[in-house]
Amino acid sequence: MPKILIIEDEKILGEMYKEKFETEGFQVFLVFSSEEAMETLRKVKPDLILLDILLPRENGIQFLKRIKEIPDISQILIVAFSNYDVPATKKEALELGVRDYLIKTDYTPAQLIEKIREYLSQ
Repeated sequence: MPKILIIEDEKILGEMYKEKFETEGFQVFLVFSSEEAMETLRKVKPDLILLDILLPRENGIQFLKRIKEIPDISQILIVAFSNYDVPATKKEALELGVRDYLIKTDYTPAQLIEKIREYLSQ
């Protein structure tokens, strides 16, 4: 069962994605901030991180920079999933190693799950 860490500050949205992924056979860990994500990463090594870019206190870009400094988690597959559609931010996230930068409004939950399955199978 693939393990996914969802980092999403919008509680209702995060819970909806958690439920959808669990229904599709994923083990899901949902956190609402980068601080919670770091705590979870110390306990669980997910197969993939689904990262919102707009987070409280430390945004997704800052989080990416921080985890790149930690060898045992720096190789985890990360997909940015945000409504923050700014080319410079997308470029920076890709340069920091995200597998893809997806815009939330472009994907239904089913399409997102299909994309995540595709990334995990590569």
